[in-house]
Amino acid sequence: MSFFEDLATALDNEGIESRVHDDVLFVPITSDLEIQFVEIDSVVPAANVYIAAADVDEDDDEFEAALVSVVFSVEDAVRTVAEHVATDQVVTVLRDLLEGTDDRIAELEFFQDPHDPHMVHAEVAESSELQVVVDVVDGEALATVTFVAFGESFDDLVDQAIDELWSDQSNDALSDEERDRLFYDVAAELTEEAGEVLQLGSYSDCNKLFDVLSVALENADDWEEQLAPLEFAEADLESEGTSFESEDLLGDDDDLEFDDLDEDDEDEDA
Repeated sequence: MSFFEDLATALDNEGIESRVHDDVLFVPITSDLEIQFVEIDSVVPAANVYIAAADVDEDDDEFEAALVSVVFSVEDAVRTVAEHVATDQVVTVLRDLLEGTDDRIAELEFFQDPHDPHMVHAEVAESSELQVVVDVVDGEALATVTFVAFGESFDDLVDQAIDELWSDQSNDALSDEERDRLFYDVAAELTEEAGEVLQLGSYSDCNKLFDVLSVALENADDWEEQLAPLEFAEADLESEGTSFESEDLLGDDDDLEFDDLDEDDEDEDA
């Protein structure tokens, strides 16, 4: 059998649709996006891998296919397809969380982390939040859920740290973007030091994820009350003399540009 025949059979075994036209094998990822394999060597074998809009004809002036990788075996090709499918699932899950598309999460107002586009947060109870990180792990979209209780004094700690940073004259030259970055870095460091964490598991099933988030919302007040009070962590911070320096948090070489999570980013990584 030819490379494309072997690949089509392997994809079919994985429940993935494909079709061959002339010298191109097409694999639809979404209604708008598809992967195209173009064979470049039938002996090795080898094929260029392109991402293209699925609803644009090849003869259309707007048609554009982007080369994203090269594969040298059926196994590589199947793995490449799986990664692109999983990446699309990551985007879909994050969009569902941010837009609250399911009734089970309608009361949760998620917002995207300013540093990590794969992470979203939602405030729950009095001083806690749910964190969800959605990423591609072993070729599938996986969502990891964490409950973090900050305690009633957390905002005061953040304000104290920010005041300390703002009083440093060296911070006067910071841009607004750098100040925002500094604020989130301070909050992240305080969360790591003072937050009480419950790990709620990792899920590849979106329905299970929404069930878990629904249960977490219902139990957030009880969990927050049962976790150790922040006063213990606050005392530890004071005894250790924890301080916040802008140089330590920003660093000299930090890249302050954050790319959106979309298919273009994934294409560049492929």
